[in-house]
Amino acid sequence: MARQLEEQIVGRFPVGRRLRVLDVGMGRGTQALRLARAGHQVTGVEQDAAMISAAREAFAGEPEGIRERMRIIEGHAGDTGVHFLPGSFDVVLCHGALMDVEEPDALLAGMARMLAPGGLLSLLMRNGDAPAMRAGLSGDWAGALAGFCTTAYGLKRLTSTLAGIGAPLHTWYGVRVFTDTAADDAVVPDDLDALLAVEDRAGRTDPYRGVAALLHLCGVRG
Repeated sequence: MARQLEEQIVGRFPVGRRLRVLDVGMGRGTQALRLARAGHQVTGVEQDAAMISAAREAFAGEPEGIRERMRIIEGHAGDTGVHFLPGSFDVVLCHGALMDVEEPDALLAGMARMLAPGGLLSLLMRNGDAPAMRAGLSGDWAGALAGFCTTAYGLKRLTSTLAGIGAPLHTWYGVRVFTDTAADDAVVPDDLDALLAVEDRAGRTDPYRGVAALLHLCGVRG
């Protein structure tokens, strides 16, 4: 995700420009902190108190200059219009906050309104075209059969949604192509660099990216 996002930012904005970034569903602040370290002004929105606490703890260990570029607002993903004026940000991230939202169109439209013209919308969503993959690869045949009946958004529907909210799809990647079956507590392998290289290549290569567990979609505000 970090490699993909950096690729899109570098390719869209002038080098050295300090961007206004909104991270909706910030979580522990991993991406927010990375962008603040890169010199950008980052506002995170998060509703989970434990996540906010973890993010604040992570930010506390940073130099003052980086801490000054970070702001956290406690709120829901749908509250962006309450806190900010339309067009207030150059980049809007939502990496996971909409994973379990069945009809995300309205929330996505609210995020798109936060973008200035030419701004980048970066989304991490479940891949509705491949929900049977993890269960099938794990030998859970009943789960795999159920996955074929999902109503989750796939690439085609998400592409239509992004066009409809004024931030047409510019680029998309697959995320967790080969590693989705790894346990949450799996030990980081010694060959992590090779693993990341393979995932990065697969995430931008057909047909592999089409069966990834997650989709990273990048739309651009017209």
